[in-house]
Parts: sequence; C-alpha cells; structure tokens
Amino acid sequence: MRQLLLLIVFVLAARWLVKLQRAGQARGNARADAGRGASSSARRARPRNTPSLAEPVERCAACGVHAPRSESVLVGQQYFCCAEHARPYTARAAGTR
Repeated sequence: MRQLLLLIVFVLAARWLVKLQRAGQARGNARADAGRGASSSARRARPRNTPSLAEPVERCAACGVHAPRSESVLVGQQYFCCAEHARPYTARAAGTR
C-alpha cells in the first residue's frame, strides 16, 4: 500500500515538473521573440486588437426590439427585427390581408 501511494506521489510530481518545464519554454520563446529586435515596420504590420465601431441599431416597428441595421428588415421607411414582423405591414401596405 505504501508503495502504491509513493508511486502516485511520484507520478503527480513528474506531471507537475513537466508542466513547469513547458511553461518555462513558452516564456523563453516569448522572450527570444522580443529580444530579436523586430524592426519598427514589422511591429506596425502586426494586427492590433482595436475595437471596431459599433453598428447602428434600429427599433422594430412591430415589437420595439432593437436589432443591428444589417440584420433588420427594411419595408418602406420602417425597420423590423425579422421577416415575420414585416409581413403584416407589407400586407397592409399592399391592401391585402
């Protein structure tokens, strides 16, 4: 029983050491990349995580839900959140039920 417990402790310690070694290698690779002295033009070429501008939203004429303009349905001069909400308006505008 004592040998089994010792084996389990040994396996856990080995896994922990391997994990530390991999983390150290990853940090070392990052330091090596930074230490290479990338030119300023190469640094500028990297994409930045800049937030994009917010898309305008439109209020649905039927239910009042706000939806992005690209996903909204435009009928006449009014925006709708989905085609189901736009159908009754198009039927009224056409004079049919």
